[in-house]
Amino acid sequence: MFENDDLAGEVTRGARVLVVCPEFRGRPAATDSAARVEEARGLALAIGLVIADAFTVPIREARPGTLFGEGQIQNIATACVLHEADLIIVDGALSAVQQRNLEDKLKRKVIDRTGLILEIFGERAATAEGRLQVELAHLDYQQGRLVRSWTHLERQRGGFGFLGGPGETQIEADRRMIRDRMARIRRELEQVRRTRGLHRDRREKAPWPVCALVGYTNAGKSTLFNRLTGAEVMAQDLLFATLDPTMRAIRLPGVEKAILSDTVGFISDLPTQLVAAFRATLEEVTAADVIIHVRDIANPDTVAQKAQVLDVLEDLGLLEEGTKTPLIPMIEVWNKWDLLEPERAADLLRQAREAAHDDEVVVPLSAITGEGCDELLLAANGLLTGDARDHTFVLPVADGQRIAWLYAHGQVLADDEAEDGDDEAPRRRLTVRLTAREFGRYARV
Repeated sequence: MFENDDLAGEVTRGARVLVVCPEFRGRPAATDSAARVEEARGLALAIGLVIADAFTVPIREARPGTLFGEGQIQNIATACVLHEADLIIVDGALSAVQQRNLEDKLKRKVIDRTGLILEIFGERAATAEGRLQVELAHLDYQQGRLVRSWTHLERQRGGFGFLGGPGETQIEADRRMIRDRMARIRRELEQVRRTRGLHRDRREKAPWPVCALVGYTNAGKSTLFNRLTGAEVMAQDLLFATLDPTMRAIRLPGVEKAILSDTVGFISDLPTQLVAAFRATLEEVTAADVIIHVRDIANPDTVAQKAQVLDVLEDLGLLEEGTKTPLIPMIEVWNKWDLLEPERAADLLRQAREAAHDDEVVVPLSAITGEGCDELLLAANGLLTGDARDHTFVLPVADGQRIAWLYAHGQVLADDEAEDGDDEAPRRRLTVRLTAREFGRYARV
């Protein structure tokens, strides 16, 4: 089908790419076309591709065989020749038939938005779990396509123990191999899910509260994570710079220790295969005590990005259906404050004050400069200790274990000498602010 066999291979870094964004007339769009093109460019740059050109193509009615009309396909072919593009990215979903027909007509490799995101995830996954999740998503995506990258398995069938029956075609063998591999990966991921659940149970017994960072990709979650924890998680101005969840301990005023969790970023039209594959990772968010929603407030498309994140959280069962009311305490961080013009910053501060009147917690912040980070920690502490009450304890001075525990797990408001008891042993009276959970734990000390 291809004039050059190399076009049938994988996406290679440094390849010149033409980004084509279909724009369906009459359909309401969550983001404007310029923002959509810019995001598609960002996805391509995230995997090291060279953008030859990027533009929208208006579509009145999708063609079942090619998506685009014949005239539009000719224009895309001309643009490929003009800009010497080796690869075409269609920023939308293509069926297997549409992808194959477009490649046949354009004589170039074509991938859609799902394929591109899968390529990025495949390159970035660092842990064994992440690689399994990405491979499962990729196999699920390829199952209905059986692209040429699987034909090499024909000569390895004997080595893997897959012996095709008489007259078995290559495509049937490939399909069976994909199904078997997916079954094995699902079993391995189920074991990962159980192990993650055990770790979660162990943390709950500790128990240290968990604050989970969520947000649109490239909103600055990893930069904020590094700022608050002193970690060195990869943080770059790239879409999906980090994939694997990371956890570190942080200190909050009045809380002995809390766990901060950095999760994978969300994006509009995230492939369903990836949502399913990364379910185990996203379960960390469902077990959080506080969700910290990081927004790139300097992005012109920040409102639409917020809506996308809330949609994913609703799918995870973390928001009340319909009303979008958080079922877990949530802080909205308006990050990249340092990039705002003074007039825009003043307007947003007014909006933040209005949100506070509606019992929403909004913290303007710059993860780069550190401005607002102390306010974020105080806000998180306020949500974690919202049910805290003052308790008075009279303890023997010799009971160092309980006294030390109260200092470690609560906020000691007063520590005075108390009258001696019947045994005339010296005593101390401590007034300590404790949450209901910590007070329940104190009884078991």
